[in-house]
Amino acid sequence: MLVLVPVIAPYATGRDAVRELHRSSGIDYVEIHVSTPLEVCVARDVKGLFARQARGELVGLTGVDDPYENPIKPELRLEAHLRSVDECAAAVSALLGWPSSG
Repeated sequence: MLVLVPVIAPYATGRDAVRELHRSSGIDYVEIHVSTPLEVCVARDVKGLFARQARGELVGLTGVDDPYENPIKPELRLEAHLRSVDECAAAVSALLGWPSSG
């Protein structure tokens, strides 16, 4: 079974703990860092979280008033602001060894 889980994991210690838990259980684990500048995240914010944070209605927003530690060596880093959704999906598929749909 293959499971893709999108999570915001802002701290290296948490990501390392999850990786070790998988390793010790004999389960494959692949870290994919979707790297996008904060300005792009703000512009794409369909939920309005950044606007709420700017108005003082929300605290602890990752990357704004709560720190984010960039992964040092993810298996894949996607510069999502420089690639299309299809290009990002193709990169994930290639990493996982899935056949190309194109």
